[in-house]
Amino acid sequence: MAARLQDRHCLVTGAGGGIGLGLAAAFLAEGARCTIADIADHPPAGVAALLAAHPGRAQYVAADVTRAADIARLLDAARAAFGPLHVLCNNAAVFDMAPLLESDEASYERIFAVNVKGLFFVMQAVLRQMVADGVKGAVINLSSQAGRRGEALVSHYCASKAAVISYTQSAALAMAPHGIRVNAIAPGVVDTPMWATVDALFARYEGLAIGAKKQAVGRAVPLGRMGTPEDIAGAAVFLASVEARYVTAQTLNVDGGNVMS
Repeated sequence: MAARLQDRHCLVTGAGGGIGLGLAAAFLAEGARCTIADIADHPPAGVAALLAAHPGRAQYVAADVTRAADIARLLDAARAAFGPLHVLCNNAAVFDMAPLLESDEASYERIFAVNVKGLFFVMQAVLRQMVADGVKGAVINLSSQAGRRGEALVSHYCASKAAVISYTQSAALAMAPHGIRVNAIAPGVVDTPMWATVDALFARYEGLAIGAKKQAVGRAVPLGRMGTPEDIAGAAVFLASVEARYVTAQTLNVDGGNVMS
């Protein structure tokens, strides 16, 4: 099953660490060329290691997905380095939480700017390129188990990830005549550096000790543990490959059994 993405050009946003970095590593391991994007001006350490390990097959581009000019520059840099795009993995996202009655407009604006607006306009720009190039490509949007159900402390984030599922379905129907597939992945609780922030927020609002929430959510997963970026990457490689040629408009739960749908 090696080299399932041989010579395909994959763009991964939000790939400076965590799930996004795992996705980029998996795509490169399967023979892809990879444009790795994140907001940092310079490649984070994990990205730098990937660039060194895959010379000539990976590049890093700093981009803010909430800015149209950055999106255009990102796509120009991707094409200049590796030609037409075959796969987009829309992973850039931010997280915040607060009790519903205390949540403010600034948090709402930031979450929806990145998780919804940024995701949609990156997807739109890539799809325009794919149609113009005649590429029968694949788009993979990162939703969340939070997009499947509301949570009292996480209303804006949940709503933003539900929007990802809806946009995935609409885009899949619009792109089906062009042979372009659009799917999403809904990860559950995944052990990444971001969980330090998430855990601290739960500790603040639920009166827990630091680390208690992370331990509790891991134990609550039916498979008995939190996920890893590699767990998500396996699903993404499948959706990007010819093996998923008849799969579109779907959101695949990769959550250890947390959500059944």
